[in-house]
Amino acid sequence: MSESSDYRERGGGHHESGPHIGIYGWRKRCLYLLILTLLVLVILNLALTLWVLKVMEFNTEGMGNVRIVEGGLEVTGQSYILGNLVATSIHSRLGHPILLRGSHNITLTTEHYAHNTLTLGNDRLEAKASRFKVSDLQGRTLFSADKNEVVVGADQLRLSGSGGVVLDGSLQTPLVRASPGSDLHLESPTRSLNIMAPAGVSIESRAGDITAQCLTDLKLESLDGGIRLEAARVVLPGLKTAHSRPQPRGRPLVSATPATTVFQLCSCHNGKLFLAPADGVCATENEKVLCR
Repeated sequence: MSESSDYRERGGGHHESGPHIGIYGWRKRCLYLLILTLLVLVILNLALTLWVLKVMEFNTEGMGNVRIVEGGLEVTGQSYILGNLVATSIHSRLGHPILLRGSHNITLTTEHYAHNTLTLGNDRLEAKASRFKVSDLQGRTLFSADKNEVVVGADQLRLSGSGGVVLDGSLQTPLVRASPGSDLHLESPTRSLNIMAPAGVSIESRAGDITAQCLTDLKLESLDGGIRLEAARVVLPGLKTAHSRPQPRGRPLVSATPATTVFQLCSCHNGKLFLAPADGVCATENEKVLCR
């Protein structure tokens, strides 16, 4: 017999013949260690997930102060935006104000028109757009500004600054008036001041004087009409007094004396006015001096 037959006769024949399948030794220990490590990682991941859900206050309606509602999100309390916020509309709850706060600045911009921005920064509010417009509840324009013009649609534009208004160009308005109890000054320090209207210009002071002052000449000109001075008293204190020529009947020259209180009002050929003695001829011997 062979050695295998002898082995079966000695009691070793209960083992079946064929290859042996299994993991033994260090491989088995490594497999158990890997399974244990994966189990620990799964438990740790599940614990962290539950912790995040608890900290972020996830629920069936949303996350913490954020609720998912029809048409968007509803936020209660304070929310901190660490990046950009993109939304079609932002509004508060009924009866509650809305507050936007930034540590450096707040910038509002549109997606397709990046050059249109509204920035609230340190000591400044800057709006960048081709046109700026403010309207009332009825849609009427209260203020509009672009590169061509600035339109104020309010019933009154009141400027309370002590320095007044400085205009580099022109001002078109139907009425310019001061506040009650204050004076109105229209001044051009280094250039001329022009007041024009297609129908008429009215200068009125209901409780005070009107003063027009200039460095050289003050000119009143009417192209198709006259200049009318209507008052109970017209005073021309700065007119010069001329020595009269001899009377036609040969009377001597008469000049104004300090006691004289009445004079004639005379005019040169160029329209310049001067005074002459009341009992003399309305003429002067030195016309080149008075009438030039």
